[in-house]
Amino acid sequence: MIVEHLSLGDFRNYATAELRLHPGPNVLVGRNGQGKTNLAEAIVFLATLGSHRVSSDAPMVKDGREFAVIRARLAVGERQVLTEVQINRQGSNKARINGAPSKTSELPRYAHVVLFAPEDLQIVRGDPSSRRRFADQMLIQRTPRLAGVLADYDRVLKQRSALLKSARARGIRGEGLNTLDVWDDKLIALGSEIIDARIRLASDLTQPLIDAYSAIAGADHNPEIDWALSIGGRDPEDGDPEDGTTLREAQGSRAKIAEMFRSALHEKRSAELDRGLTLVGPHRDDLILRVRDLPVKGYASHGESWSVALALRLASAELLRAESPAGDPVLILDDVFAELDADRRRRLASLTAGYEQVLVTAAVEEDIPDVLHRHVVRVNAGKITDARAHQSDGDAEEKEEGA
Repeated sequence: MIVEHLSLGDFRNYATAELRLHPGPNVLVGRNGQGKTNLAEAIVFLATLGSHRVSSDAPMVKDGREFAVIRARLAVGERQVLTEVQINRQGSNKARINGAPSKTSELPRYAHVVLFAPEDLQIVRGDPSSRRRFADQMLIQRTPRLAGVLADYDRVLKQRSALLKSARARGIRGEGLNTLDVWDDKLIALGSEIIDARIRLASDLTQPLIDAYSAIAGADHNPEIDWALSIGGRDPEDGDPEDGTTLREAQGSRAKIAEMFRSALHEKRSAELDRGLTLVGPHRDDLILRVRDLPVKGYASHGESWSVALALRLASAELLRAESPAGDPVLILDDVFAELDADRRRRLASLTAGYEQVLVTAAVEEDIPDVLHRHVVRVNAGKITDARAHQSDGDAEEKEEGA
C-alpha cells in the first residue's frame, strides 16, 4: 500500500494541510512541536481508528472546531482508493470510501500502517493498557470487523459496571441482580472473541518477534510473548500478571474460553459487587513480554527494552506484509532515531528501507540514516514545504537563465 496524498482539515494544529508522498522513503523534517507527528498520527488513524498519543478522539480536533477531516488517496495494489474520515468532537465519527458513505470500521481494510515512535517504550515498560492498545490496534488491522466487536465490548462493559456500582450503592444482592446475568452473557460473547483473537495474534507474532529481535539487537535473548488472562482466576491489572492464565493454557476453542470466562465471573461476583467494578475480561488482561526468560518490565536493560519495542513493531509489519494481498504496510518512523544508539539506528534503517513506503520524521536531519534519506519535506508551524521539489524548481530556473 502507498499513501499518495494526504489532506487535513482542522486536524490538530492544521487548519488545512496537503502532503504529497512518494514510494520508498519520505522524510519530514522540522523542530519539535511544528506538526510532523500530527501528519503521522492522521495516517495511523485511518489504519487503526485510533491515536498512538491519546485515548480519545477529541484532542485531534483543532481548538474551536467541532470536527476534523482526514482524507487520503491510497494506492492499494493496482487501484486507487479515496478514504475520508470525519472525527467529531462529540458523537460518532463518519467515513467515506471513494465518495460513498461507509462505516468507519471499513477504513482499515484499505489502510495498513505500522508506526514506530518514542511512545513504543511504554508498550514494554508501561502499564497493561499500553500493551492492550498495541494488541487491539493490530487486531483491527488484521481483522477490521473487530473494531466493532471492541467498541461493542466497551459499551457492554460500561453498562455492566454501572449496574454493579448501582447495586453496591443500593445494597442489592442475590436475586435482585437478575439483570446482571443478561449483561454477563453479552460480555462473555464479545470478550471471548477478543481473547481468542488476541491469543492467535500472540501466537502468530512469536516467530517474527524472535527474528526481528535478533536482527535489531544482534543477539539471541529468547524473546517471548504471552497473555496473562483474568479468566484464569487472578487479576493481571492488579499487579500479579505472572500468576494469570497464559495463552498456552487457554488456547483452544472459543467455547472453552467462554466457559472459563463465565466461571471466573461467578467466582468474582462478590468482589465485583464490593468494588463496583467488572474484574474479569480482556480489559483486565496483560500482554507478557520476556527476554532471557525474565519479564521485560522490571528486568530488561534500556537497550533490551528498546530492542523488544522495535522488534514488536517490525514483527507486526512482517505479519501484515505476509497476510495482505495489497502489499506492504506503510512504515512510519516518528522521531524514533533520536532515541536510539548508532547501532540500533543503523540496524532499524536497513531492516525497514526495503518496504514499499516509509515515512520518517525527525527534528534533526542528520539523525536519519542515509539509506532512508530520500524525498525531504520540511514542516514549520504547520506549513509544509517540499524541499526536494523546491530545489528542483530552483535548478530548473537556473538552467533557463543560463540558456
